[in-house]
Amino acid sequence: MSAISLDTPGHFTTVPAPLSEPSIGEARVRIRRIGVCGTDIHAFHGRQPFFEYPRILGHELAAEIISLNGDSELSIGDLVSVEPYLNNPNSPASKLGKTNCCEDLQVLGVHCDGGMRPEINIPIEKLLPSTSASADQLALVEMLGIGRHAVGRSQVNEADSVLILGAGPIGLSILTFLQLHTSDIAVADLSESRLAFCRDGFGVEKTIQVNPENDLEQSLREPFGGKLPTVIFDATGSQHSMAATFPWIAHGGRIVLVGLFQGELSFDDPNFHRREISLLASRNATNAELHDVITQIENGRIDTSPWITHRLALGDIPNKFGKTVADATLRKAIIELDG
Repeated sequence: MSAISLDTPGHFTTVPAPLSEPSIGEARVRIRRIGVCGTDIHAFHGRQPFFEYPRILGHELAAEIISLNGDSELSIGDLVSVEPYLNNPNSPASKLGKTNCCEDLQVLGVHCDGGMRPEINIPIEKLLPSTSASADQLALVEMLGIGRHAVGRSQVNEADSVLILGAGPIGLSILTFLQLHTSDIAVADLSESRLAFCRDGFGVEKTIQVNPENDLEQSLREPFGGKLPTVIFDATGSQHSMAATFPWIAHGGRIVLVGLFQGELSFDDPNFHRREISLLASRNATNAELHDVITQIENGRIDTSPWITHRLALGDIPNKFGKTVADATLRKAIIELDG
């Protein structure tokens, strides 16, 4: 069996990927779909923290169970989404229920080899079944879980006015779950086409095209009747944008940093204290949150139809990945392994 490996930034190769029999408590699964994530794109460009080369990418996975080594309510042939967060259940964070930020966390396709291959062994407890979701939808679950977790961290409610900075896939996943809690939402981005998608695909009425030459704080106040937002989500991964959230948040507000960058973040401490800002990081998602994403897809509260814009075959990755992720019309690319 072969896999696609990112050997160095910008360079994929096909490599042998022998697979042992599943250990007790593992399942062998056939990969059906792989979502291309911002993490994969950053790794391709050499900008991903916590990353070493070579690496088999792929952590947004939809798969079919082909064998089970252990007791489970799952069955051979079941279609599942894969939770890619391999945590140590005995770590302090895991014991507190914070499996998403376990001290020993290994994320498939980031810290250990992932799913850009036909088959892989996965702990049974990390397989998330669905009775009705498609393979395409199950490949979106992990990405949507990032937004689900971030919104949960914010404790947002209908009284909040909310600003999302960045209308890429993670910003849109945040928007997806925010709309279940409040309607007073504005989205800001450099790209007018992304903002148009927020309006047309998600029904967002308040969008702000960021122009560094304009008074940006004033632009951010306009959607909220001259006031500053009470909650800001930064999904840009930009140091400049993340630092700018501190003077843009209302007094008593909450900032949730979902994107990350390689470097340090600093802010003015008197402003931080004067406003009594709550600063939150948001990383990954828990098993329960990923199950909830699937439930919301199954009951129709989340519409996944606008997401996927590009499709690739696994064998296309070495030659077509760079061009695909550079396409300005890209929202979400899916790698297909059917057939």
